[in-house]
Amino acid sequence: MSEVRVLMNGAISIVNAIATGKGATLGTSLKTSISVRSSSGEGILLGTKNVHNSKFLELVIKQIVPSNILKNTKLHISVDSEVPIGSGLKSSSIFSTGVAIACNKLFKLKLSESKLLCAGVNASLRAGVSMTGAYDDACGCYYGGFIVTNNIKNKIIKSEKCNQQLSIVIFIPKHHTRKHVRSLQKLDFIFHKAWLLAKNSNYWNAMTLNGMATSLIFNSSPDLIISLIEKGAIAASTSGNGTAIAAITKQQNLTAIKNVFKSYCDGQILLTCINNNKPQINEL
Repeated sequence: MSEVRVLMNGAISIVNAIATGKGATLGTSLKTSISVRSSSGEGILLGTKNVHNSKFLELVIKQIVPSNILKNTKLHISVDSEVPIGSGLKSSSIFSTGVAIACNKLFKLKLSESKLLCAGVNASLRAGVSMTGAYDDACGCYYGGFIVTNNIKNKIIKSEKCNQQLSIVIFIPKHHTRKHVRSLQKLDFIFHKAWLLAKNSNYWNAMTLNGMATSLIFNSSPDLIISLIEKGAIAASTSGNGTAIAAITKQQNLTAIKNVFKSYCDGQILLTCINNNKPQINEL
């Protein structure tokens, strides 16, 4: 019996990729521990209920692990995560990439980083978890820092580290439903402009422009984004397709930013910081 544990970090959106197929992300220090243990037998067992559907993770594993190994191996997967599911904080990319990394290490497959990242991307498309494959999300969680991608080509356009002295305040409204995400395509020209800003390392303006555009579609008003900027946020935006809203700020403005969120509506506030590092991998 063998076991591998992968400590993954999360990410937030700089530019949503749904409208144009091109996106950008920033790594966060919200942690997820993913353990994959092998034993004799056959099948895949999920030891954690609040994980994305088993079909999705099975698709990831079947792209990584040869079928002759799977026929003679039972895999036990457990997850302990600080990242809320279904909030736009990249939980599906965290799980899929973490499982792929763990399986690669567990069976000594020596697959490339590109292969590991694309396993989750391909599985998310086949399982209907993502419209674009979320290559930007997978890379954001794997590499950390700023990542700018072309999701259509599964290509990284730019990768840079971010100032780790900055803080990230994430707000998850208690009562909020996701809108029809295809509506983002109505503003594709704005998302393209935001992506070009990110491509040119103008990340904070890209993120805020993305926030203004997504709020028009999801929330019908950019007032919250404006209030956050007025109170000292360097940038603010909906992350992914919601429901989370993230603000980047300096330490001295943390209280003011939290107060803006508290006055907006009931919800959960998460405080985290920038992550610029790859996952930690441990054989147990």
